[in-house]
Formats: sequence, structure tokens, C-alpha cells
Amino acid sequence: MRVGFASDHGGFGLKSDFLKRLGELGYELLDYGAYEYDASDDFPDFVHPLAVALREGEVERAIAICGSGIGACIVANKVRGVRAALVGDSFSAHQGVEHDDMNFICIGARVVGRELAYELVSVFLQARFISSGRFLRRVKKIDNLDLGLR
Repeated sequence: MRVGFASDHGGFGLKSDFLKRLGELGYELLDYGAYEYDASDDFPDFVHPLAVALREGEVERAIAICGSGIGACIVANKVRGVRAALVGDSFSAHQGVEHDDMNFICIGARVVGRELAYELVSVFLQARFISSGRFLRRVKKIDNLDLGLR
């Protein structure tokens, strides 16, 4: 699975750790920045290109890490086809994929600990969308909203 990552300074250390740990598990990882720690960088500069890459099919799942995760989530959801959520618990990490076809997870590096954050990412990457019945119907409604349809 091709997985894209982005972070600002608030999530830089955690992202660096994820790239190493997940790379060892065989995921194909693409880093959309930040590439070095810079306390004055801005998360939209990294999260938006990642969200576009997800929309364009360059990556199958996306992970953004900033201080709270909130800003990254707001930016990601500005891109059509992205279904991003701020996640802080394991249930939401898999249920968001299974029920809502979440394809982008946002994590607050200053909110959740390193091991919980790794668990959230692992659960997110292993989950699969239940593409039938009410779940498929609901995601189609979400997609229609992206197109300006009701």
C-alpha cells in the first residue's frame, strides 16, 4: 500500500518515527514534508499537497501530523475526494475506514502519545471499507456533496 505522510514542525518528530517503523513493515511511504524541523513552517504547505496526491491516486491512504491535528484536518477536507478525520482512539481509526471510507487520518502529536499514535496509524492502515449496503449509500451521498449535489 502506498501511504503518504505530511507534518509541520509540531508533528515532525512523530512523522520521522512513523516513516522508519512503517517502512520496516513493507509499506511504500511517500513523504510530502516537512523535510527538516523548522519552527516557523505552516501545515497547509505540506498537508494540501498530500491531499491532492491522495485525490490523484498517487497514494492510497494519507496521514498528517501537526500539533493538534485540527488544522491538518481542515486543510485536507478542502480537497474533493478526501475524507479526513482527526482521530484519537482506536475505534474511530478503524470504524472511520470501515463505515465512512475515511482515507486520510490526522493526528495531534501534542495530544496523543507516540505509542497510541502508532496504534492509530496501524489500525487505520489495516482497516477496509465495507463497500455495501448503508455504508456504500452514505459514502455516495458524501461524494455527491463534493460535486455540489444533494
